[in-house]
Amino acid sequence: MEQQLHSMLPWLITTIIILAIWDSVWKIIAMWKAGRNNHLTWFICIAIFNTIGILPIIYILLQRKTGSMNL
Repeated sequence: MEQQLHSMLPWLITTIIILAIWDSVWKIIAMWKAGRNNHLTWFICIAIFNTIGILPIIYILLQRKTGSMNL
C-alpha cells in the first residue's frame, strides 16, 4: 500500500498544483469584476470560499447575462 501511494505522489502533487492555479485564476478575475461592480457580498464570498473555481465562474456568468461586465 505504501509503495502504491509513493508511486501516485507525483501525480497527486501535479493535480493539486493545477487545481490551485485554476482556482486562483478564476478567483482573481471574479474578484476584480466584483470589486469594479461594487458587489461587496460577491467579493467576500469569492474570497472566503474555495470552490475550485466554481463560485467565481458562476459570478462571471451571471454578470455576463446582466450586461455589467466592465473591465
